Amino acid sequence: MTTAQNAGGAAAPPGAIQPAGGSALAGGEQVIYEGEPALVSSIGIVFLLILTAGLAGIWLYFARGGTKYKITTQRVVVDRGIFSKKMEQLELYRINDFTVDRPFGQRLLGTGNITLTTFDKTTPVVHLGGLKTDVVKLYETMRSAVEASKQSRGVRMVDME
Repeated sequence: MTTAQNAGGAAAPPGAIQPAGGSALAGGEQVIYEGEPALVSSIGIVFLLILTAGLAGIWLYFARGGTKYKITTQRVVVDRGIFSKKMEQLELYRINDFTVDRPFGQRLLGTGNITLTTFDKTTPVVHLGGLKTDVVKLYETMRSAVEASKQSRGVRMVDME
């Protein structure tokens, strides 16, 4: 039987649904259609997905795109904002501790986070998120710069328990 013929051998009318696989079931029963539902069954769903992805992209741009980090041998500068700007500066000698965070998803993308615990009263914790560099190497470089900054200023840390 060809796809242009029906079960009786006669030509099927144009536009008729052809049997799937052409296999006959018991009692002359034939499969008219066999398949799975479409992943996206409506153009409205497609528009909703595009709109949602677009809104997520805009949010990500405003959340991440407006942040710039600059780390020098003397300070950390965080510049935030797209329309209204806010710049925070932290002298390296005020940094007390580092936390390097490299979640699996960020490791796949080659990014990571560094959190700085400081002695600064206005910003006791500074989070540098989504850094596009080897954060472990950056941490080592920053740690050396912090120690050099403390030595040049004569700053010593005293543990009181």
